[in-house]
Amino acid sequence: MRKMYSWLVAVVFGLLFVGCAGMQSGKNAETRAALAPTGKLRVAFLMAPIYATKDSETGELKGVAIDIGKELAQRTGLPFETVVYTNFSEMLNGAKSSQWDVALMGVDPQRATVVDFSAPFMNVEQGYLVRPGAAINATSDVDVRGIRVGVLEKSSLDNTLSKALKNATIVRAKTISDNYALLDAGNTDVMAATKPALYNGAQSRPGTRVVDADFPVDAVAMTVPKGRDAAAAEYVAKFVEAAKTEGLVKSAIERAGLRGVVVAPTK
Repeated sequence: MRKMYSWLVAVVFGLLFVGCAGMQSGKNAETRAALAPTGKLRVAFLMAPIYATKDSETGELKGVAIDIGKELAQRTGLPFETVVYTNFSEMLNGAKSSQWDVALMGVDPQRATVVDFSAPFMNVEQGYLVRPGAAINATSDVDVRGIRVGVLEKSSLDNTLSKALKNATIVRAKTISDNYALLDAGNTDVMAATKPALYNGAQSRPGTRVVDADFPVDAVAMTVPKGRDAAAAEYVAKFVEAAKTEGLVKSAIERAGLRGVVVAPTK
C-alpha cells in the first residue's frame, strides 16, 4: 500500500512538473511569436557611431546596437539579423511596413505615434562641431544671424533646434554623411549632433572643434512597432532594465569607446 501511495505521489508530481514546463515553454513560444513573427529577430538602427560602425578591414558591424541586439536574440532563442537605415524617416516607415521587430532610437514624442518605447537604456550628450575659422566658441555664439547649423532631418535635435534657434539658419541633412558633407563644403558653420558623432568626425577634420551645447541629453531606448502584441513591448521593457542592472549596457558603451554617453538610470 505504501509503495502504491509513493508511486501515485511520484506520478502526480511528475505530471505537475511536465505541465509547468509546458506552460513555460508555451509562454516562451508566445513571446517569441509576438516579438519576432518571421522567426528571426530583426534589429533596426541608424548607421551612426552611437549605434554601430563598420570595421574598415572586415566590413563587420560593431557597436552598442550589435551587442544589445545579439543579447536580446540570445535570450529569446532567436536568430539575429540587422536592419540598417541612414535616416529616421525610412526607419519609421519600416516600422509601419513591418520591416523590423525591435529598434534602437532616441525617445521622441512624434516617434511615439509610430513605435512603443521602453525606458531609456543610455543617455547621450549632444553638441556642435565647428568648421575651421568659424568664430564660434560657445553655444551662445550659434544663434546669430548668418550662422548656418547642419542637423539630421527628423532627429531629436531637429525638433530641439527648430524651437530654440531664433536667428541662425537650420540646414537639414538626410543622412549623417550628408551632414558631414555640408560642413566639409563650407555650406554650414556648425554641425549639431551627438557627441560620439562629433568626436568621430573631428578625428578626420583638422581644425574643427567640438563645442558643448545646453541641449538636454538624447535618451536612447528600444522600441517595437505599434500594433504588435503587448507581450513584445513588455518583454523588451524587462530586457532593457536587466541589461542596465547587469552591466550589459555599460560594457557595450565601453567596448564601442563612446564619449559623452552614460547608462540611463534604472526604473
